[in-house]
Amino acid sequence: MKGRILTIISLVLILILVGVIYYRYYFVFGEGTKAGTLNYFVKKGYVFKTFEGRLIQNGIRTQTQGGIASNEFMFSVTDEKVADKLNHSAGAMMDLHYKEYLHTLPWRGVSVFVVDSVMSISPVTPPTP
Repeated sequence: MKGRILTIISLVLILILVGVIYYRYYFVFGEGTKAGTLNYFVKKGYVFKTFEGRLIQNGIRTQTQGGIASNEFMFSVTDEKVADKLNHSAGAMMDLHYKEYLHTLPWRGVSVFVVDSVMSISPVTPPTP
């Protein structure tokens, strides 16, 4: 009887631990789309080589009257096909679909924002004189 109670308590504790780990590291907290210019995209890391990028969102208003600032969106990429597409599109305007997690994992990247698809890419044309 005592062994059975310990088994049940152990199973409940394991289920709670699995639930907490899932919630903290695998539960998708939010998802959405960001648009802007791809500033950089690199593969880096000591043990786990991950893809990291920065998207500059133009036209974000500042607190000062008439000022315009840029907003950086730091993200990670886990899919090799998405990474290849981004790697060949530096400097282009693009719309990226991302998932937001509550915490990072070393093999998923350094950002809680993980880009899972590129929705559109349009090259930036230089201004004409």
